[in-house]
Amino acid sequence: MATQVPMSSPDITRAEIDAVNRVLQTPFLSIGPVIEEFEKEWAQFVGARYAVGVSSGTAGLHLGVIAAGVGAGDEVITTPFSFVASANIMLYQNATPIFADIDPKTMNIDPNLVEAKIKERRALGKRVKAILPVHVFGQPAEMDALVELARRYDLALIEDACEAVGAEYKGRAAGTFGNAAVFAFYPNKQMTTGEGGMIVTDSAEYAKLFRSLRNQGRDEDGTWLRHIRLGYNYRMDELSAALGLAQVRRIQELLAKRDAVAQLYNQRLGKMPGVQIPYVAPATTRISWFVYVIRLAPEIDRDAVIADLGAHGIPARPYFSPIHLQPFYREQFGFREGDFPITEAVGATTIALPFHSNLGESQVDLVTETLSQVLAARKNLR
Repeated sequence: MATQVPMSSPDITRAEIDAVNRVLQTPFLSIGPVIEEFEKEWAQFVGARYAVGVSSGTAGLHLGVIAAGVGAGDEVITTPFSFVASANIMLYQNATPIFADIDPKTMNIDPNLVEAKIKERRALGKRVKAILPVHVFGQPAEMDALVELARRYDLALIEDACEAVGAEYKGRAAGTFGNAAVFAFYPNKQMTTGEGGMIVTDSAEYAKLFRSLRNQGRDEDGTWLRHIRLGYNYRMDELSAALGLAQVRRIQELLAKRDAVAQLYNQRLGKMPGVQIPYVAPATTRISWFVYVIRLAPEIDRDAVIADLGAHGIPARPYFSPIHLQPFYREQFGFREGDFPITEAVGATTIALPFHSNLGESQVDLVTETLSQVLAARKNLR
């Protein structure tokens, strides 16, 4: 059956189109004045001293671990419940991601298990260099505890805020707790640059390094063909920056629209048998709705429900599949089912429903009513 509701969709207006068209009429298509303005406004929005635009969230995270001094033989503690990029970046540095299991409610990394993992690895003589928490689905991780762990064990703290644009933990913006943080602007995110990301930091040294690394290792003076370190082609272009600048100037509107859609879902699904709506922790003073992910009761066949929804024209996705059970990670590190039981239990029961800022009430009704029918039919099959 043809898809009746789009899974996701960027929120683009005339302002974004005009902004991109203006760049097309200038000589600046790589790093230029628009990205500089975007970086300035993004830093102000987040509350950081510096912001550096890059080609993707993955690129930003890679540069973040480089700045933290992560190299061959080092280890970084992170979560197995995330998009695979948050672990892959350590491999780019010939380092190793070390997973700690998650809190079953927030689905974020559990600080108690992080500390246990730090002690375990150090007892084995391993070099743990950093903690990389992920603010999963726009809900900040337990940052007070993670900041304290980083301080106590002298570790760098790099926040993966790629899904958490505008989120707040105890009234403070996600992305302002670590040595650096990274946001991402893929088309399904709260705001988009098409492809792109932004690193924020309060460190002038980090910011200087990021600007060099993203631009093939050039010196900060930008001298043509003078490269002082190994760098990367991780630049954000002016067209992407123009789109992002227009979007950040609408960011409160975009976040409010997504919140309104999430509340429609909450109202309709809050008492549906077999369905658990997203949990918002007391410390999360503002969740930033990246996706809308429900959990099904363990006895319900999640994959069959996704297939049944698809047969009715309603797209849905498993979100996330645990990183450690991805074929590459199984082969590379020998991970097996049972290694991180909470992540695996969550990963087997979660479903991302269609979600974006322009999803109408009638569309939410269609999704939730279809889900109710599918679950009732599944129950009758047992």
